[in-house]
Amino acid sequence: MSKTLVQPVGQKRLTNVAVVRLKKRGIRFEIACYKNKVLSWRSGVEKDLDEVLQSQIVYSNVSKGVLAKSKDLIAVFGTDDQSKICLEILDKGELQVAGKERESQLSSQFRDIATIVMQKTINPETNRPYTISMIERLMHEIHFAVDPNSSSKKQALEVIRELQKKFSIKRSPMRLRLTVATQHFPSLVEKVITWTANIVSKDEAGSQPSMICEIEPGFYRECDSFIRDLQGRLEILAVSVHFEGDTQVEDYDEHEDTISSLPLETTEQLSEKLQKQSVTETPTESSSKVVVDDVKQKINCSTCEAFVGDGKEYREHFKSDWHKQNLKRKMKQLPPLTSEECLANVDIGDSRADLKDYSF
Repeated sequence: MSKTLVQPVGQKRLTNVAVVRLKKRGIRFEIACYKNKVLSWRSGVEKDLDEVLQSQIVYSNVSKGVLAKSKDLIAVFGTDDQSKICLEILDKGELQVAGKERESQLSSQFRDIATIVMQKTINPETNRPYTISMIERLMHEIHFAVDPNSSSKKQALEVIRELQKKFSIKRSPMRLRLTVATQHFPSLVEKVITWTANIVSKDEAGSQPSMICEIEPGFYRECDSFIRDLQGRLEILAVSVHFEGDTQVEDYDEHEDTISSLPLETTEQLSEKLQKQSVTETPTESSSKVVVDDVKQKINCSTCEAFVGDGKEYREHFKSDWHKQNLKRKMKQLPPLTSEECLANVDIGDSRADLKDYSF
């Protein structure tokens, strides 16, 4: 009497795969994909379909190896061409991930959202950004939950609105240069005042006067529409003004050594130099070039009130004891020390107790 081998019904066949599931007309369809390839395909990084799909077969249950019925495919998709159906499921289906992988993705997106919030907000009392750890703690206090199907930037803006309701936090202002005709300049000044904007500087010379102001991002669209009505020009100088100050050394690691990546304070000083030069003497091509080259070579540190060098030296300066010492003094509203005074540890009016805080 021959014996037959009976396979268990609940056997798991495809387990070490990424499953993309699509439920349509009440019927579930699944495809088996390689891990970490689905997102690459959807973002356009991966172009080869064979590198994404384990097999171009449509299942009703991947883990049990149950194939989808041909009549269901025709009824739902209008065809039984499994290659075309796999593409539709891959584009529109929901990616099923394991618990640890999902937790890692949510944790990474939570950090991304907190970073965006940090870049777009400041402490209204100090006009400086909060630390990333502080932002994350505030997000936990408002019980924020990450939505994996929504973009990080959109969720960050929602977080900012919720934080503003409960905590002392506000959007970091944008720095704009507004240029209009002479007859419209007074009305522009009045409008800027109604936006509670901070006017940094004005240039009323010539037929196209301009001003540099710091404005809340919520007024940007209204400002842009107003400038268009006056047939003027709007130029964005900085999206987040607080990034021009001293935040962290890491914030300067991505700066390129080009004139376009210099802090706005440096470019404004360049324009002031050129304006003063035009008043005192007629600038020549060579003299203008000298000024530009000087600014290219040196960048101003607002904390130490000194030009400290090019992009690489600028980043190194923020790691120096001189900058750290002046940063502590700035927090106590004390005047900065020069590099020589810092090296000599000269007392310029501080108490001995204060100097103990600045000892190397």
